[in-house]
Amino acid sequence: MPTNPDPLDPVVYQLRVIVDGVSPLIWRRLLLSSDTSIADLHTVLQWAFGWDDDHLHRFVIHGGEYGISYMCGIGFPDDPDQVRLSRFKLRTGERFTYEYDFTAGWRLALRVEQIFAYDPGRAYPACVGGGRAGPPHECAGPWDFMEQRQRHNIVALAQRFAALLQDSRHLTDERAELFELRTWLNIDRFDRRALNRVLTGQGIVA
Repeated sequence: MPTNPDPLDPVVYQLRVIVDGVSPLIWRRLLLSSDTSIADLHTVLQWAFGWDDDHLHRFVIHGGEYGISYMCGIGFPDDPDQVRLSRFKLRTGERFTYEYDFTAGWRLALRVEQIFAYDPGRAYPACVGGGRAGPPHECAGPWDFMEQRQRHNIVALAQRFAALLQDSRHLTDERAELFELRTWLNIDRFDRRALNRVLTGQGIVA
């Protein structure tokens, strides 16, 4: 059950994160320590949605912009390794955003669902819920994703797989297409345990 922890102690935020502009919802429910830095939160979100951190990003929290600065890219005045979630004194129900790949316009909406006392016997961050795989890299934003999702319906996927298998001599030449087909075939699947293995294996444990 949620508690009212000492304000001087770290707490745990339960965040619901959804990808704006797509349907059915792509979402994650994450537990993060208030000691989590902006830099680490950026990494967690990249892993959570299967992105590869190839594009610029920014958080917008309480009207301020935060993120990792890159040469010839967007810059931020604060060190993302030193800005921690505790700085914002987030409350239940508060929202903030994460934008990724400004050309494509991906936007994650984050909402604080609950706040818990920090449990030193548990590893953070952790994913406790979610639905559907993250948008594939080749999608140029929410509208393109929705169009490709419609085009890659289960009937079309099955027909194309059957056509490739009928002429197995060319399977080696069609690796890229097979990988794409497999991606869309699994678009409604989300492996929470696999994500948690990544989260606990990469050193971002508060």
